[in-house]
Amino acid sequence: MNHHPFARVLCILFLIGVQTPLALSQRRAPVRSPEIEADGKVTFRLQAPEATAVDVVGQWPDGVAPLEKSENGIWQVTVASIPAGVWEYSLRVDGLSMIDPGNPAIKPMRSPRTSILLLPGEPPLIHDYQDVPHGTLHLHTYRSKSLGQLRELVVYTPPGYASDEEQKFPVLYLQHGSGDNQATWTVHGKAHWILDNLLAQQRATPMLVVMMDGHAAGPGEGRGGNNTEYFEKDLLQDVIPFVEANYQVQPDAEHRGIVGLSMGGGQSLTIGLNHADMFAWVGGFSSAIPNTESVAGAMQDPNRTNEQLRLLWIACGKDDFLKSRNEEFIGQLKEKGITHEWQLTEGNHSWPVWRGYLADFVPKLFH
Repeated sequence: MNHHPFARVLCILFLIGVQTPLALSQRRAPVRSPEIEADGKVTFRLQAPEATAVDVVGQWPDGVAPLEKSENGIWQVTVASIPAGVWEYSLRVDGLSMIDPGNPAIKPMRSPRTSILLLPGEPPLIHDYQDVPHGTLHLHTYRSKSLGQLRELVVYTPPGYASDEEQKFPVLYLQHGSGDNQATWTVHGKAHWILDNLLAQQRATPMLVVMMDGHAAGPGEGRGGNNTEYFEKDLLQDVIPFVEANYQVQPDAEHRGIVGLSMGGGQSLTIGLNHADMFAWVGGFSSAIPNTESVAGAMQDPNRTNEQLRLLWIACGKDDFLKSRNEEFIGQLKEKGITHEWQLTEGNHSWPVWRGYLADFVPKLFH
């Protein structure tokens, strides 16, 4: 017997309707990880019934801990002594490092591989969310004419920015490192909360912060010198004009700063020293130091450099693999007589150090 096509459709829909609740009932509930308890203990879990070994590998001290497998295929460990902070961690499954699939907080990276664990301090730390007036983050997609591509940037505007259309603000251009992107300084670095808290404590001048994608070289063009050159073109020819056309900013060197970490520190020092007529405030955190040829103009005319710069601030940790390169650069600045501030601190090449550097650097700006 031939069935009408419409009847066949109804039959299929009926079968789907019957089977769907059963299928839904068989789905496993998502595993909760990490679970932060009131006493500060943190439990990590992973559903991996076929795995033979699972560890949590965290950025905090003594951050490696093995998970134990239960009969239902869920691995679990409770860690009791993680200090307050914003920490990166991965789950290592049979030797493969991966993000925690139970945790939606992922560090923005070019190749994401770490999750974020945020443990607020008591009293609150400078990068913690606090009950103070908060600024606003703006995400922009723009067409870079100098690079011939679409790019993204993030702009922080301080509390009260929109209340007075006549007020003009200084701008800090803040850069990330080689593995990260334009979102990392806020999502993981908590730069906006640091600014909010410093402003609430009256320790900083209200300012805009512009965070660009530091990877400006296209595929196949590599990084290093080429990338810094492309990034400089985008910054000077596209981003600064874009910001000054769309935001209430003071468009002069006295009200413009540039700083970054690691790769971004190298970019900031190179561009800032080569364009001290555009950036009076320059800094580098754990910087990939530029070679002397790339900043030869500033080095060869130290009097002009000192006249133009209001601040040259460089910091690095004692356990940072870039410490010796930073110390060599400081020696060159001293030899040339270029005024600078140098901070050799505790710590290594990591975000807990860089959040502290930003909190130290920002209060020095624009006054």
